[in-house]
Amino acid sequence: MRLFAVLLSAAASAAADFPTAEISNGVVTAKIYLPDARRGYYRGTRFDWSGQIFSLKTLGHEYFGVWNPAPYDPKLHDTITGPVEEFRSSDSALGYHEAAPGGTFVRIGVGALRKPVGDAKYENFRTFEIADSGEWKVKRGRDWIAFTHTLKNAAGYGYRYTKTLRLVKGKSVMRIEHTLENTGSKHIATQQYNHNFFVMDGLPTGPASHVKFAFPLTAAGPLRNPEYAEVNGGEISYKKELPPGQSFFGRFAGGPNYDIEMSNKQAGMGVRIMGDRPIASIVYWSIRSTFCPEAYIDLAVEPGKKTDWTYTYEFRKL
Repeated sequence: MRLFAVLLSAAASAAADFPTAEISNGVVTAKIYLPDARRGYYRGTRFDWSGQIFSLKTLGHEYFGVWNPAPYDPKLHDTITGPVEEFRSSDSALGYHEAAPGGTFVRIGVGALRKPVGDAKYENFRTFEIADSGEWKVKRGRDWIAFTHTLKNAAGYGYRYTKTLRLVKGKSVMRIEHTLENTGSKHIATQQYNHNFFVMDGLPTGPASHVKFAFPLTAAGPLRNPEYAEVNGGEISYKKELPPGQSFFGRFAGGPNYDIEMSNKQAGMGVRIMGDRPIASIVYWSIRSTFCPEAYIDLAVEPGKKTDWTYTYEFRKL
């Protein structure tokens, strides 16, 4: 527990040093890091810079916080908190394989990145040089905040991407609403997922932690460290606490219903996550400080067109 107290203290002190915003509907209060190329808490090139929640409190519980025990580095690929999202294309990034060495490719929500000279293989966790970070605009109300990222003509790719965090009036419910408009000349085909870095009341991942999907899970490869957790039908449960430095990991096929329930019985808290698209595939990852269902969806947008999708989070007491 000492580790979690240190991480939460670090989050509180860090929040004072970076651009932030707060929204509340009187039931849920969320504190959010704002995207900023010079002063932002996260300036890596893996995750979308918008919607980083470093604290979400409702029903007497805390759902997010610092989970990564590594020394803080704003450009580290996973120095990030909350329900953060990533776009991936053909197991790399948009336009990476077609870009010449030294040319640019695209991470939606980050910008145009420079392809290293002499490196043909894409490294997902690498921090790339940002050639063009695009333009961010933020609008907010009492119980909502909207981020719009615009990138123009990066090797034929261009987009206007808007993400809105919205708290439903009088309820312990948050919606993450997305719109992606293709303003370039090239077709956008990508996958997107939410990493869901839950840190439920700072408790360790273990027998009190539980995850349930709306369909039976079909493994797409071997489980990592199955001595710590097991998969039965659509449920993942833990046999014992994950010790520091250990993880439980698995890849699974997708399913028609985007409906995931997570809980910590010791804290008496949980969340149900619902999406309005089928799940294409699932990555499940957990360490001692966080447990994360990552459900991928498919997105395709022709030039001049746009697409929308929404995730709904219902926070609950058990």
